[in-house]
Amino acid sequence: MARQQGYACYALSFRYGQRHSVELAAAEQLARVLGAVEHRTITIDLRAFGGSALTSDIAVPKGEGSASEAGAIPITYVPARNTVFLSFALAWAEVLAAQAIFIGVNALDYSGYPDCRPDYIAAYQQMANLATRAGVEGQPLTIETPLIDLTKAQIIQRGVALGVPYALTVSCYDPDPTGYPCGACDACRLRAKGFAEAGIADPRLG
Repeated sequence: MARQQGYACYALSFRYGQRHSVELAAAEQLARVLGAVEHRTITIDLRAFGGSALTSDIAVPKGEGSASEAGAIPITYVPARNTVFLSFALAWAEVLAAQAIFIGVNALDYSGYPDCRPDYIAAYQQMANLATRAGVEGQPLTIETPLIDLTKAQIIQRGVALGVPYALTVSCYDPDPTGYPCGACDACRLRAKGFAEAGIADPRLG
């Protein structure tokens, strides 16, 4: 979507101690295939704090009832993750004199994470422009969230229209050692729902 809008894209991934680190190889391959100017993977250690099934020895919930219900925030939420990620992205954006940071958060078909909501993004953008030289000098940066109010089915349809190679993408929180998805975690269930509602077979499962 950013590329379609004419942006030169610099892609940023994080090795933060997540159990589903297979996503990093997928991110590198996708960045190359989709024509990113540069792709960097930054290493930080959120396992030092834990507090999440993705960064500590807590089982990833599987099957019915694994998604958040009644406003509860699930155990797969990683404390402050998007705040940490956006801070790194903001630093690189300033060095690049970038106009925008794109982040793929979604607040419609999602697991209820607080750092995926529009009011969080708006607050972070305000802070970013108060905290950076570029912002203070009158060159404000925007945080773009093109997926935030789309259903998973709409996201998949947009991706297909833009030529996203979904066979290379990874969503699973607890894949096997080969990277094959478990099919039962919240991320797998939301992905399956999206493909089903879009009427498209998931090529990752082919």
